[in-house]
Amino acid sequence: MTRIRLIPLFTGLLLSVQASYAQPTGALVPSRLRCESLENPIGLDVEHPRFSWVDSATERGQKQSAYQILVSSSAAKLAANQADIWNSGKVSSDVTTNVPYEGRTLTSGQMGYWKVRVWDANGKPAGVSEPATFEMGLLSQKDWGGDWIARTDDINELPAPMFRHEFRVSGKVKSARLYICGLGYHEVELNGSKVGDRFLDPGFTRYDRCILYVTHDVTDQIKDGENAIGVTLGNGWFNSQTIAVWNLEKAPWRAAPKMILKLEVDYTDGRKSVLVSDKTWKTSTGPIVFDSIYGGEIYDARLEKSGWSTAGYDDSKWDEVKIVKAPTDNMVAQAMPPIRATATIKPVKITEPKPGVFIFDMGQNFAGHVNLTVSGPAGTSIKMRYAELLHGDGTLDNDDMSKHVRRGGADQAFQTDTYILKGEGTEKWHSRFSYYGFQYVEVTGFPGKPTLESLEGVFIHSDVEKIGQFECSNPLFNWITEAARWSYLSNLYGLPTDCPHREKNGWTADAHIAAEQALYTFDPITIYAKWMNDIADEQRPDGNMPGIIPNAGWGDNIGPAWDSAFLIIPDYINTYCGDSSILRDHYEGMKRYVDFLGTRAENGIVSYGLNDWAPASTKTPADITSTGYYYQDARIVAHTAELLGKSGEAKKYNRLADDIKKDFNKKFYNAETGLYGNGSQAALSCALYHDLVDPENKQRVFDHLLAAIEKSNGHIDAGILGTKYIFRVLTAGGRADVAYAMADKKDAPGWGWWKAQGATTLWEQWNGTESHNHIMFGDIVAWFYESLAGIGADPAQPGFKHIIVRPQPVGDLTYAKGVMESVQGKIESSWKIEGDQFKLHLLIPPNSTATVYITGAKMDEVMEGNSIAAKAAGIRSAKQEKGAAVFEIESGSYDFTAPKAIAGE
Repeated sequence: MTRIRLIPLFTGLLLSVQASYAQPTGALVPSRLRCESLENPIGLDVEHPRFSWVDSATERGQKQSAYQILVSSSAAKLAANQADIWNSGKVSSDVTTNVPYEGRTLTSGQMGYWKVRVWDANGKPAGVSEPATFEMGLLSQKDWGGDWIARTDDINELPAPMFRHEFRVSGKVKSARLYICGLGYHEVELNGSKVGDRFLDPGFTRYDRCILYVTHDVTDQIKDGENAIGVTLGNGWFNSQTIAVWNLEKAPWRAAPKMILKLEVDYTDGRKSVLVSDKTWKTSTGPIVFDSIYGGEIYDARLEKSGWSTAGYDDSKWDEVKIVKAPTDNMVAQAMPPIRATATIKPVKITEPKPGVFIFDMGQNFAGHVNLTVSGPAGTSIKMRYAELLHGDGTLDNDDMSKHVRRGGADQAFQTDTYILKGEGTEKWHSRFSYYGFQYVEVTGFPGKPTLESLEGVFIHSDVEKIGQFECSNPLFNWITEAARWSYLSNLYGLPTDCPHREKNGWTADAHIAAEQALYTFDPITIYAKWMNDIADEQRPDGNMPGIIPNAGWGDNIGPAWDSAFLIIPDYINTYCGDSSILRDHYEGMKRYVDFLGTRAENGIVSYGLNDWAPASTKTPADITSTGYYYQDARIVAHTAELLGKSGEAKKYNRLADDIKKDFNKKFYNAETGLYGNGSQAALSCALYHDLVDPENKQRVFDHLLAAIEKSNGHIDAGILGTKYIFRVLTAGGRADVAYAMADKKDAPGWGWWKAQGATTLWEQWNGTESHNHIMFGDIVAWFYESLAGIGADPAQPGFKHIIVRPQPVGDLTYAKGVMESVQGKIESSWKIEGDQFKLHLLIPPNSTATVYITGAKMDEVMEGNSIAAKAAGIRSAKQEKGAAVFEIESGSYDFTAPKAIAGE
């Protein structure tokens, strides 16, 4: 919708406009305020931060007709409507997302207090939001004012370096901000206490091309008088200490841990004091004698330096720091949810398969670490090894997980922690610079016999907000939904990963295959935005890119089914979140990638790359799936060109896509048999999913897909690519019942067989080999939301401005419910079968509309509340289509009913 900005010409007019809507009517109320998709963020480094909010209303057909954003320099000024930083004026628009700041130039550390006012559908003044805030970070490298410091430049020096400095505060503190980039990972202590509740900061990037800094509000930890700050650095991905097939030990960015820091203290009387990292800092080592992202940690509590981060500590024997070079000049703010602990997990049992070897069963596969509680003599060494599986004799089995780690020696550790006691009462400990994927913990060396209180699991991951929930009457589907949640979060650590144990790698296909279910269930947009920048940093000059992001040199030529994450995820974010900025920002890189594929294509066919990974049985040639993604990528580039107003380039890439489609059919379609390629489920559904089948052949190809499914006794016989295609293709073809039956199988291959084996997360392989915590088969959860519950996004009106509601009451389902907090507001579609009635409850947020399909129903038999649906308030239009009654509805809450026999046909 076109935005019309009404800028008041005179102050008097502005005051009269404000007065006219100072008291909200309550018809439309803005809430859930976000800046750059984050709640009250600090440390932003974008010149024009974007504002978003959600409108709520109780009446049907309500929407926003205009808004006004006020940004002030203080809470008091905002309360008085004194927008001394920016006043957007009254803007005629129903837009509620990603409105860019257009005020005066923002400066480093500047705080903004903001709120939004809205007008309702009738143009009347409506609600005013509660206030929100945003704060800028350091916008220029010169704003840091300090040096990069390190203890050593020796990458093989194993003890974790520690740094400290004392400083004095004199007066009442208004605010204090700590800015830090400590690589690979860092933890900060201020006056003896940890700063923040975060783990594994900063996020993993291609460190020689981009690094992230973190901003902390430390106002409450600063005290009048003498203060001390301490920083411990871990190796993380920056200085890999484990030799594995991924070649991280040869990474071009590899260096010894280093840091840069700035602490700004603002006083209430207007003064400011600044502390920066420089040559005056002191350094030493302490209890962390080894840390590795794959290997784990060795912690010798006897080497702890009590009070080292408090004022008055004697650091006379500490060393001088080294002034070192920055890894890169491109340092940007870490503007995404941090990694936090979100749950503690109590073990369900302890076994002792061998004398002195104790196995803790956590009862849940997850990623994180453990909290150890122990008492014993000084020097006692406790070893903890983490794994997903047990051998038949009850001992730990991590053979499959560790096979990707080439042994750098007989003592090279994998997923192992060692804690050495100091012998002082009850000791509590957890690892700080690694994390593990596991269900079982093998404990050896424990003094005496441990109890269930000796260990507890800690689930840590990027703390993205949960925005959606699906449930239904099928217990297996509820289990899949929950298992997918554990798997997705276990593989979200500042980037989407494949597994949390043997690899922890940012495999691109795993990520884009799982992105739709993530966008229904969570709010990961900022993490995906960061990761798209990581991909751009890895793109080769010729347009090619590796299949793992970030990348240390392993994983080239994995193929477009993987690389296309660079195009597909931004396209999903546009569709589901209404944010086209990532597409726009990376348009040139996406175009360069499609052009690169053109250099690899022969007669329009791309033959290289991995095929349909991890099929149940039948393999599908890579040339079919790779060319399918080549086609999809060309369409995405063409669409992005249209968004950017590049009509010539849009036509060019649409023509390319048309040519690919012709070449695809010429190469793979057998007109005599009606099959594509080898006729596998993946090959047939690939052609249908990507819309590569000519219209006159679609039914024939679809029938062959049904036959292929029947041939496999109704089971899935595809890998991660085909599994994504099949459920959507079947549903679009009117056979959601076949998709339901396939998903509901209890024997192998299928999700039900995994559940029967005791799985609590999703697996990598249908047969149960390899990883037991992968998200790549979790896309079915998106199908649950979209098809079973019926909440479908409309790419033509992104961000759920228009919702396609088409629930599928199939199989033995008696109810299904999907709820999500979209960027427009809360969406709910829930249905149930009660007696002889099919009942559908809908909630459509303001500023959105929906098309509702009630399958099998006749229009005049559908009721909404106590009225014939076609005549009910909020129903814009109604019509009968083949096989469904269709209603166009406005925002609001609705209750439809139809005869059960009709709705279920």
